[in-house]
Amino acid sequence: MGQMVEWVPAHTPPDEGYWEALLRDGEDGIAAPTAAQLGAWGGETLDVPGESASAEPIVLDDVWREARKAMGRGEVLELPVVGCNRGGVLVAWNGLRGFVPASHLVELPPSADEGERHSELQRLIGTRLCVKIIELDQKLGRFVLSERASRLDESHRQDLLDDLCPGDICQGRVTNLCSFGAFVDLGGLEGLVHVSELAWGRVEHPSSVLEPGQSVEVYVLNVDRERRRVGLSIKRLQPDPWQSAEERYHVGQIIEGVITRVVNFGAFARVEDGLEGLIHVSELAEGNFIHPRNVVREGDVVSACILNIDSERRRMGLSMRQAEESAGQAL
Repeated sequence: MGQMVEWVPAHTPPDEGYWEALLRDGEDGIAAPTAAQLGAWGGETLDVPGESASAEPIVLDDVWREARKAMGRGEVLELPVVGCNRGGVLVAWNGLRGFVPASHLVELPPSADEGERHSELQRLIGTRLCVKIIELDQKLGRFVLSERASRLDESHRQDLLDDLCPGDICQGRVTNLCSFGAFVDLGGLEGLVHVSELAWGRVEHPSSVLEPGQSVEVYVLNVDRERRRVGLSIKRLQPDPWQSAEERYHVGQIIEGVITRVVNFGAFARVEDGLEGLIHVSELAEGNFIHPRNVVREGDVVSACILNIDSERRRMGLSMRQAEESAGQAL
C-alpha cells in the first residue's frame, strides 16, 4: 500500500529548506529540490481555496502514477498557484505540490528587477496556470511543470484546428472512453467520436470496440473553430451496409439473424453488422403468448423470412412465423 497523507491547512508556510533549495537551483534551472530538501513538506498536501478537500486520505503512489500518465500523454493541466518565491511558483495538483520555475512562466518579464519579479510572482498566487509536466521523479521528489511548454502546445493545437476541414481523414490515438463516445488525439488536438459514429451497428459502450491508446483512422465530420470542437467518425470510413441492402437481399429470402433486443412490440435481429430487421410481435410465432420474451431472447440465432426492405429509411421487416411455414412446406 502506498504512503497515506492527510490534507493540511493552506496557510501553513512552506519549509525554509524548500525555498533554499529552489534558490540554489538557480533562476533559470528546472530541477526541483529533492525529497530530503523538502523536509516536512516532502509529501504533504495543500487545501487549496476553491478545491474540495478529500474526506479520504490520498495514496501518494496512485497520485504519482496518475502524474506519470499525464506527463506521458502530454496533458495540459490547469492548476492553482499556491505559493511563490524568487525562484518561481508552487502549484497544487491532487495533493502534490509542483514547482514552476520563473524561467518557465510566460508573462514574467525577463528584464524585470528583483522587486518587479517578486511583485509579479506574488500576483500569481490565487490564479490558475495552464502547465505541462516536464520533470517527474517520485524517488527524488521532483515535480516540475512549465507554462511555456503548454503555450507551445496551444499554438500547435491552433494550427491543427485551422488546417482541419470536414472530409479530412486523419490518424489518431484513443485517449479516453466514456458512455457517449471516444476522444481521439489527432496529434495535439482532441476530437470526439460520438458513440453513434463508432460503427454502423449498435454499440452499447465504446469500450466494446476500442481501447485507450489504440491507433485509429478517423473521418472529420465537422470543425467548430469558435468552440474548438472537432466531430469525428470511424464508421464513415466503412461502407454503409444499407446502401447495398436491396441489391444483396430480396423479399421472401430466408436469412439467419441474431436477436439483439426484445421489446413489447417484437424483437430486433441483426442480419449483419450494421443491418438489423424488426420481427413484429405478430410475426414471431403462431398462437398466443404473453410477451415476445416467451418466444425469443437476446443472443438467440433465428431463421426469418424477409417481408420488406426500405434502404432509404433503413428498415427491414422480418417474419419467423413465415420462415417456419416455408420450412414446413419444404419437408
